[in-house]
Amino acid sequence: QIAPEADVASLQPEVRFRDQLDFDSVDFMNFALALQEALHVEIPEIDFVELGTLNGCIRYLSLRGVSESFPPA
Repeated sequence: QIAPEADVASLQPEVRFRDQLDFDSVDFMNFALALQEALHVEIPEIDFVELGTLNGCIRYLSLRGVSESFPPA
């Protein structure tokens, strides 16, 4: 896990992960790579900046066909 102490239910959608979760650059890289693996989607490193907030992740991934309800129940 990247931030095991994080209370993901309390994440603010427009506040950067680095500010809410105390991510450093290595944590953020691991987060982006974990998203790719978990969602089976290719995310070019140049696009990682789009993943800085919860809403940013949702916007970016939905434009690439990943559903907000992934994984299915």
